[in-house]
Amino acid sequence: MKPHFAMMAGYNAWCNARIYDVAAQLSDADYRADRGAFFKSVHGTLNHLLVTDRIWLKRFSGEGEAPNRLDVILFEDLPGLRAARTKEDERIVAYVDGLSETDLAGRIRYKTITNPAEIEQPLAPALVHFFNHQTHHRGQVHCLLTGLGLDAPSLDLILFQRETGMGLT
Repeated sequence: MKPHFAMMAGYNAWCNARIYDVAAQLSDADYRADRGAFFKSVHGTLNHLLVTDRIWLKRFSGEGEAPNRLDVILFEDLPGLRAARTKEDERIVAYVDGLSETDLAGRIRYKTITNPAEIEQPLAPALVHFFNHQTHHRGQVHCLLTGLGLDAPSLDLILFQRETGMGLT
């Protein structure tokens, strides 16, 4: 199971770098404009992804900052957000690298944010959600970038696998 999650952590970082490269081509007005996405803009959606990654990493590891709202804007400028995103992706990779198969078979406990409740669940399915959530919102950003006339890159997992060799052995 661990090789799968290591691949997903690498894929996540790869996708984020590709999306941020294209988002950096936007004017500030286009970057911040409400385009009808759940978190309104490219800016809001990219911030949301960093927010939720921090929340989940705190739940998983007990370390780091955990915002108390899903829509908080952590960084007002794209360069600051990108630098934080890169560091968070490094934390995700390191966290997954440090997991054992025993850890993956274990359970976690945490409190939800939107409708506060105490939850206990197996770690592995929570990690599946974690990576799926990132893919979901990155897809929204990809759509926004495409709608703004930019050439948004392929984020296909198979392309990542071919480029890196991860998941092909």
